[in-house]
Amino acid sequence: MPRRIKRSVPPAKRMASYRQRMRLAGLRPVQIWVPDARAPGFAEKCRRQALAIAASDLAGDDIMRFVADVYEWPEP
Repeated sequence: MPRRIKRSVPPAKRMASYRQRMRLAGLRPVQIWVPDARAPGFAEKCRRQALAIAASDLAGDDIMRFVADVYEWPEP
């Protein structure tokens, strides 16, 4: 059986087709901006923020117990 030669589809056309299929499936594109974890000082800033949250979250365990008590878990 002879092999079929597959023609290359330009990336822009492939992306347009993909977006159309996603929209037909009821989805829409969303762009979000997140912090760059590779940026200088990122790790130190995260550490400072985590320490600040840990120091100020005096009622953390009580809050989590409250949430666990009032949340209705769905049956599997």
